[in-house]
Amino acid sequence: MTPTEIAAPAAPVRGARVRPSGKPNGQWLVDGTAPLNANEEWKQVDDGLNVRARIENDYAQGGFASIDPTDLHGRFRWWGLYTQRKPGIDGGRTATLEPHELEDEYFMLRVRIDGGQLTTEQLRVIGGISTEFARDTADLTDRQNIQLHWVRVEDVPEIWRRLEGVGLSTTEACGDVPRVVLGSPVAGIAADELIDPTPQIDEITSRFIGDPSLANLPRKFKSAITGHPSQDVVHEINDVAFVAVDHPEHGVGYDVWVGGALSTVPRLGERLGAWAAPDQVAAVWHGVASIFRDYGYRRLRNKARLKFLLADWGVERFREVLETEYLGYRLADGPAAPKPATPGDHVGVHRQKDGRFYIGATPIVGRVSGARLTALADLVEAHGSTRVRTTPHQKFVVLDVPEDRVESLIARLDALELSARPSLIRRGTIACTGIEYCKLAIVNTKDTARAAILELEERLDGLDLSAPLSVHVNGCPNSCARIQTADIGLKGQIITDDEGNQVPGFQVHLGGGLASSERAEAGLGRTVRGLKVTADGIADYVELLATRYVAGRAGDETFAQWAHRVDEAELR
Repeated sequence: MTPTEIAAPAAPVRGARVRPSGKPNGQWLVDGTAPLNANEEWKQVDDGLNVRARIENDYAQGGFASIDPTDLHGRFRWWGLYTQRKPGIDGGRTATLEPHELEDEYFMLRVRIDGGQLTTEQLRVIGGISTEFARDTADLTDRQNIQLHWVRVEDVPEIWRRLEGVGLSTTEACGDVPRVVLGSPVAGIAADELIDPTPQIDEITSRFIGDPSLANLPRKFKSAITGHPSQDVVHEINDVAFVAVDHPEHGVGYDVWVGGALSTVPRLGERLGAWAAPDQVAAVWHGVASIFRDYGYRRLRNKARLKFLLADWGVERFREVLETEYLGYRLADGPAAPKPATPGDHVGVHRQKDGRFYIGATPIVGRVSGARLTALADLVEAHGSTRVRTTPHQKFVVLDVPEDRVESLIARLDALELSARPSLIRRGTIACTGIEYCKLAIVNTKDTARAAILELEERLDGLDLSAPLSVHVNGCPNSCARIQTADIGLKGQIITDDEGNQVPGFQVHLGGGLASSERAEAGLGRTVRGLKVTADGIADYVELLATRYVAGRAGDETFAQWAHRVDEAELR
């Protein structure tokens, strides 16, 4: 019997469910679809996908002042557009000003890169758009996208034309929709890959991205799929994720995870205990997304993520609803994937299954530029390749490099400030957009993290860390840089320094991490009451922790294990 035939009951008739006592949560199949807040109301008035026509036909001609406010602050996100922060507004005013007071008349534009897969032609087009329309800005995100800034609405139609001419888009790159599907950066080429997830990613994106039936979810919906044993897609913090595993009866398929997300109320995803065959993945993905649409909480925005529904339902009920109401058959029970044996950032030189090599290189905290993207495309082609991947760790991976061109490529990548042999501190540091462009941010992240890295590379030179020290720098509490899952997570806020001044600083989270070659299971970092560091004190604090760790670790104890074991006094 094939996996799709396992104990398949008839699909039941779906209909309204009985709501428990208490206030309605806006669950469509429990409470009905009447909107319970203004955000849900405008989403029902007009599909967010429909704003594209107005951008192309009206707003691009009329300019920023012509944009309807609901489109500007709502539906534009469905096409990857957010207004960026007006320069000169300090972080202390972030929470006191209205969105229209914080925003500039320019946009952040997010280019959607499912699976992180790019050709050099696509990379060159993004670089050209950045140079011509975005003041040469470009940031790699930790969700495999590329973000541009200083974009004018007048230029958006031409930007879309160029992107779509090479098979890229910004469709549903933001908004209450299925966001980019994370995929293994070494899909299809790694010698130790269990399965190439590219067909599953392609099926999901071709069938469901831009589908109006999924264009009004309670909030964002994040996905990840990997066929690599390093588990390289941060699956534990996605709404739905598929991790390759070799089933003892059915062969290689995917272990299914649901309900992960961080932000201000972090919750790690959970295994359903179900195994999905490759030809079941798209249906399971669609079933989980549909559960979120139909049962997700919509009354309060801060409760409108799948993790809250899973917390209330539990894994057993979630799986039962998925199988009986949405799939119409039971999934096979399946084992968990083993602990990763190799790092999932893919930095360095690695042999492919065809004998050529892939090379992972890191910029400093994801900050690049249009000119650098164009130069990278030229460089890759000059070394015999046409394929590049982005990663969930703000890295690039260059594929298909002949053995005799490896060292030449590495040297020229260094000239672009893309290091294939970075220091452990550079390799492990990521940062969100920060106050430079983000309306939610309180502190600067990119420049602050860069300065700290360059300082620490000198101070920690020769220190035996043995593994990358992950330092994640976030500009606000929302954890776009995954602060709770880093060795050292820094959450931006205004703090009081030793002289009593209000200055940019960070609350500290210590000892977090996702499944990796250093740890078998994900875990959240600990916080120490009152422990905060100033923005200009990051290098001092990281140096203090690193030297204390090296001096006090027990055997092969990791930094995370040490940080959870020692007394608070050791962490101050």
